[in-house]
Amino acid sequence: MFRRALWLFNKDLTSELRTRYAINALAMFIIVTISVIMFAIGQETISAALAGGLLWVVIFFSAMSGLSRAFVSEEERGTSLLLQLVASPTVVLTGKLFYNLILVFAMNMVILVLYSALFDAFVLKNVYIFFFSFVLGNTGLAFASTIIASIIAKANSKGTLYPVLSFPILLPLLLMLVEITKRCSEGVKFEDIAPEFFALVSYNVVIAAVSYMLFDFIWKE
Repeated sequence: MFRRALWLFNKDLTSELRTRYAINALAMFIIVTISVIMFAIGQETISAALAGGLLWVVIFFSAMSGLSRAFVSEEERGTSLLLQLVASPTVVLTGKLFYNLILVFAMNMVILVLYSALFDAFVLKNVYIFFFSFVLGNTGLAFASTIIASIIAKANSKGTLYPVLSFPILLPLLLMLVEITKRCSEGVKFEDIAPEFFALVSYNVVIAAVSYMLFDFIWKE
C-alpha cells in the first residue's frame, strides 16, 4: 500500500512540476497578500501578537488558492475513474495527503521566512513551542484540505465551494494556532499553553480519523 501511495504522490508531484499551476498560484498569492499587509500597516507599529495572527491569515488565504487541486486535477484530466480501478481509497487518500503535505510545508516555510524578514514586530520568545505547533498546524491543514478537495472535486463551482467548506472546518485550527503564536510571542512556558497545544493535537487526530473513515464513501460516489 505504501509503495502505491508513493507512486501516486510521485505522479502528482511530477505533474505539478510540469504545469506549475498550484506553485504559481501560491507564489503569486503569497507575494500579493504580504505586500497588501505591508502597505496597509505602513509606518504603524503593531504588536507581536497581532503580527503572529496576521501570519496565519496569510497562510490560510494562500492555502485557499492552491490546495484544492489535489482531486480537481484528476477530474479535469479524466483519470479519477482509472484511479478507482487500480488503487484502493486508502492508497489514493494517502498519496494525495503526501502531496499536500509537501506542498503545505514548502508554502508555509517560504511564508514564514519572508514574513520574519519583512515584519520586525514578528518576534517569538518561545521558538520550540512555535515550531511544534507550526508542524502540527501544517499537518492539520494538509489533512483538512485533502478531504475537502475530494468532496468538491465533482462540483461545478469548485473555486467557490472550496473556501466555503474550508472556513468552518479550518476555523478552530486557525484560532488555536493564532492563540499559541500569541503566547509564544509573550514567552510563556509550556504549562501555560498546554491546553491549546493538546487541543491542536486532538484536532489533528480527529481530522485524520474522519478523513480515512469517510473517504471510501466520498471517493466512490
